Amino acid sequence: MSILPGATKKSFAGRDLRHRTLDRYSFKLCDFRGVDLRGASLRGVSFAGCDLRDADLRDTDLSYARFSYVVTHDPEYGRTDVTGARWHGADLRGVTAKRVIGWPHGLSDPGVTSG
Repeated sequence: MSILPGATKKSFAGRDLRHRTLDRYSFKLCDFRGVDLRGASLRGVSFAGCDLRDADLRDTDLSYARFSYVVTHDPEYGRTDVTGARWHGADLRGVTAKRVIGWPHGLSDPGVTSG
């Protein structure tokens, strides 16, 4: 299954996408539950209305990524893990991250936009 740069309403649930380069891809209403994206390059990616429950985003490059209306936690399904992710320039305005492992509390990096 190929991943298209403009994927809408696609399921990537449970897929192994470790170390993939998905820079500047746009995902809208996609299912990423349980996906393994460890070490992937997601620079400039847009996640709009995506389900990221139990997604493994450890050590990913999320520089300049945009997140809007994403689901990150469900007590019955699992928690998203972003431990070690790089966030420089990421747009997190309006994001509510609930119980995300490794979330950059306080977003001390001046290159990250939040609000």
